[in-house]
Amino acid sequence: MRDENGRFKKGVRAHPETEFKPGQHWREHKPYWDKSWLESEYTDKGRSSSEIAADFGVTEAAIIFWLRKHGINRRSMSEVRGVKRWGASGESNPMYGKCGSDNANWKGGCTPERQAFYSSTEWARASLEVWRRDKGICSRCGATNVKMHIHHIVSFSVKELRSSIDNLVLLCVDCHHFVHSKNNVNSEFLKGGI
Repeated sequence: MRDENGRFKKGVRAHPETEFKPGQHWREHKPYWDKSWLESEYTDKGRSSSEIAADFGVTEAAIIFWLRKHGINRRSMSEVRGVKRWGASGESNPMYGKCGSDNANWKGGCTPERQAFYSSTEWARASLEVWRRDKGICSRCGATNVKMHIHHIVSFSVKELRSSIDNLVLLCVDCHHFVHSKNNVNSEFLKGGI
């Protein structure tokens, strides 16, 4: 029945009672395998592929596979957005009118200050002066003609030194990443605050 490698010999039947019969499948039949059922759920009832997948504990990709296999046209993105439940709008939305620290996306108010500083004329003058002083050369490795950053030796959080030329140094991107990494054990180009 089997050869020396353990494979079935061609034309030899193991046991007719245990063989699959025509039309028989080794897995339990799922409704989404049928074109008519899937078409009814997806097209007629307007259910999404993810909703159908959740009902049967399969991935959305499995449902999309059967949609393609049966030649059922999938919805366009604009149709999907039209059906999607976006949640409450206006005053019925629990986040309506919440701003500042009441909003879940609040970052503590630090971002606008940093953005305001980097778009100021004070910063523009200081960065131009650093470029002139360092002649477009990385102060750590001496690289030129690469992307550069201006680095604060004493932290940006010390307001008095933010635009001080003596606190700023020109570094290439790789050196700037090194300076702020844990590999910088000697604290090159870093000093504590005042």
